[in-house]
Amino acid sequence: MHTLTIAGLRRKLVGREVTATEVIEALASRIQSVDPQVQGYLSYSIENALAEAKNANLDLPLGGVPIAIKDVIAVQGEQNTCASKILETYRASFSATVIHKLRAAGAIPFGRCNLDEFAMGSSTENSAYQKTKNPWELDRIPGGSSGGSAAVVAADEAFASLGSDTGGSIRQPAALCGCVGLKPTYGRVSRFGLTAFASSLDQIGPFAKTVEDAALVLNALSGLDPLDSTSLDIPVPDFTADLGKDIRGMRIGLPKEYFIAGIDPQVERAVRAAVDHYASLGAEIIDVSLPHTEHAVGVYYIIATAEASANLARFDGVRYGHRSKSGQGLLEHYLKTRAEGFGPEVKRRIILGTYVLSSGYHDAYYLQAQKVRTLIRRDFTQAFEKVDAIICPTSPTPAFKIGEKSNDPLAMYLADIFTIATNLAGLPGLSLPCGFAEVDGKHLPIGVQLLGKSFDESNLLRLAHAYEQTTEWHKARPAL
Repeated sequence: MHTLTIAGLRRKLVGREVTATEVIEALASRIQSVDPQVQGYLSYSIENALAEAKNANLDLPLGGVPIAIKDVIAVQGEQNTCASKILETYRASFSATVIHKLRAAGAIPFGRCNLDEFAMGSSTENSAYQKTKNPWELDRIPGGSSGGSAAVVAADEAFASLGSDTGGSIRQPAALCGCVGLKPTYGRVSRFGLTAFASSLDQIGPFAKTVEDAALVLNALSGLDPLDSTSLDIPVPDFTADLGKDIRGMRIGLPKEYFIAGIDPQVERAVRAAVDHYASLGAEIIDVSLPHTEHAVGVYYIIATAEASANLARFDGVRYGHRSKSGQGLLEHYLKTRAEGFGPEVKRRIILGTYVLSSGYHDAYYLQAQKVRTLIRRDFTQAFEKVDAIICPTSPTPAFKIGEKSNDPLAMYLADIFTIATNLAGLPGLSLPCGFAEVDGKHLPIGVQLLGKSFDESNLLRLAHAYEQTTEWHKARPAL
């Protein structure tokens, strides 16, 4: 049962071939079998899930479907550690809006997925608790920061999961684990209840085994939320409605700036083969240019760290979370609490963010970065005057080995080089499987990325579904 998609599981639930309780029991059995190897979950409660399953309304769109949650999204009464020691004892006192929406659609939030501490990283090696493994090769990383959410879907430990994407944290791990990852348009999905990393970039989105499943979850998540001032009052279509429609005549942009020196040759071949496949399906491939792409990584790490330094200031040991026992006086209490509670990567980003916001440097770095961000957004606007979507690699390489880039932060930051600009522009992006690379005699998934216009997730999903239904890559499963 654990190998089913959401659509397949729903057919069995609606047909009363299985009960929601049996689904939870089967999923728990799978987790107990493989998660000691994968380590995708930080925690889960079978008892709570079974209690919800008994009352599941199977007539709702996601009725009886358990969905795993990245441990940066609040679920009332459950641990909400953000994979950080500073929140080790914290239990959420409320649920995020996306959790309410999932429950309103009949889904059962199940389990807390591992991540890079406060979603800062590209490998899930920065978690304070454990290193999640790539289900395809257990000595390799699953991507980050939503590595746990991607790994549990790829390992059939979840039918779908929620992640958060600040600079590619849904799409990059989806590519490296061989599943579908969707970052919606900024404002499409409420961020209320998501522990903020960089508020102008963060967005919640789904991981799924198929494009159709991603559309089903996005249907449940989307819509205006009065509790989130950045949530927009935009009509929410049925994202499954256009799946299966002909894509002949749709225009797909091919940006030259995304095929750069240093990209793994096997990744480039797979993505270019995907481009040819779209052409064979009748899509028109058009060369486009995004000239300010080369500045995206630098701009991102100024803006994201600046916002992170402000957002994480509230974790000081006074109101909740870890509190140092050795501090003498208020200042020393703050210093020791944060020194003991935060990991190295979080400290690095807080220091960098504080620096770029400091007196004398604000205009030189932060203000300048915001100006370049406008140019990056303008590049996309001009490109989308010619095309319906843009196609490019999701990650420059397949999954690398655990520890391979741990001592080189710059190399780690470049793992998100193809995903970051999308967040700076606030656009939707989707990664789906498009092949495998052979590395050391092993097969590792490769992802292709589709980028769309604001609030045009329907066309993204339509294009992705057309590719998926005419290829076999999404059917491959890791041997666990």
